[in-house]
Amino acid sequence: MTETLTASCHCGAVELEAEFPQGLASAARCDCSFCRRRGAAAVTAIAASLRVTKGAENLTLYTWGTGTAKHHFCKICGIYTHHQRRSDPSECGVNLGCIKDVNPRDHDPIPWHDGVNHPSDQT
Repeated sequence: MTETLTASCHCGAVELEAEFPQGLASAARCDCSFCRRRGAAAVTAIAASLRVTKGAENLTLYTWGTGTAKHHFCKICGIYTHHQRRSDPSECGVNLGCIKDVNPRDHDPIPWHDGVNHPSDQT
């Protein structure tokens, strides 16, 4: 049941749309060092389908470590909009709170993924 959904940052300078193969049912949080500080739940989108429809010039990028995960933020309001996953670069996580007409509280309890023991970090 793939859904196409739209999302935006807080100030509206950035808007995007993407296809979500599981709709909003894939909402999850991660406890890696970055995500637990960010605190946002993300929903799985197909990376190739993600399209910034407004304000690409207002996005800024944060990466670290292997550089595989690419976290995008609005440089005006600072809101995290989406990221390319390191666990599967063909997927993006989109901030559940940025999706139009969605309140993350309506999806509680939102499960957690173990990002502290991510396979990419194991030697």
